[in-house]
Amino acid sequence: MTGFRLDKRKPFLLSGQCAHGPKTPRASGLTNTGGHISTELRINDRIRVPEVRLVGPNGETVGIVPTGDALRLAQEADLDLVEIAPMGKPPVCKLMDYGKFKYENAQKARDARRNQTNVVIKEMKLRPKIDQHDYDTKKGHVERFLKAGDKVKITIMFRGREQHRPELGFRLLQKLAEDVGELGFVESSPKQDGRNMIMVLGPHIKKADAKVEHAEAKEAKAAERAADQAAEQAERTAANQGKPVAQKKEKRRNEALDPDIDL
Repeated sequence: MTGFRLDKRKPFLLSGQCAHGPKTPRASGLTNTGGHISTELRINDRIRVPEVRLVGPNGETVGIVPTGDALRLAQEADLDLVEIAPMGKPPVCKLMDYGKFKYENAQKARDARRNQTNVVIKEMKLRPKIDQHDYDTKKGHVERFLKAGDKVKITIMFRGREQHRPELGFRLLQKLAEDVGELGFVESSPKQDGRNMIMVLGPHIKKADAKVEHAEAKEAKAAERAADQAAEQAERTAANQGKPVAQKKEKRRNEALDPDIDL
């Protein structure tokens, strides 16, 4: 029986496979027609349909008109013909100032990004046997976070034998929630998570409102500081006006110099 041996240097190919790897779209006769999809509206000469449903600059309906007539009306009104609904039959176009339209949309998008609020969760860690000074310090941080409109995650860390006394952490969390009750509320009740006990406090005030109040307080403080500086300057001016003007001292001749030398 005659045997045969496979050459291990050559890969074993299945039907339809190429020795140089999988076929590319170009090798199989296909071309990649994908590309960037433009989101810009078609305006003026870029509108190639024979007729459009025209809307006036004030929103009034003109009706179905030939595209050439719509372009002529846009030129006479010194406006642009903008395709606002390309999927309509026929497409809906409107007479408008396209540059002004794009500017107003950009301003609206900028204001929306400026006014949007991101949910921020601050974290504060405590020990079950924390002393009063450290507790007051950490409570002050929690109050500051809540005033800024942020949520606060309170974590009680248990170590060693403290893990068998979870009631200590629960009481501490209850005390903290009562102490900051005017600024926040318990959004998530205390829960045991391994060696830690976690509670989440939510602020009564929204983030956007907190920013407005902070800006107003900052402006009021700056105005008060400017008023104090103006009052202090006025007092200094009034005090200087009451003082006599200092006379300039007359320059005296130095006796060590030669009396014939003119100064």
